[in-house]
Amino acid sequence: MNQSTHGFDQARREVGLSFAELWFRYFELGGMGTALEVEAYLYGALIASAHESDLIATALNERFSELGGDHPIPYSHDDDEGLTWTS
Repeated sequence: MNQSTHGFDQARREVGLSFAELWFRYFELGGMGTALEVEAYLYGALIASAHESDLIATALNERFSELGGDHPIPYSHDDDEGLTWTS
């Protein structure tokens, strides 16, 4: 499991999104996975593609921004630079 995926569920809880709310935000951004698939990505039961992972990261980062925070969830290209998110 990559570092980004490992932090997705923790980040989801921190920003107060239900699985359904996160899935809807992901879907609005163009995500094509089902709600069950997104939940499986969060738990590491499925491995998200870089594109799907970036859509989930964008949905979470937008929520962090709405709450006045930064964008702590890295994108797939950030992993190449050695950046990781930890709380």
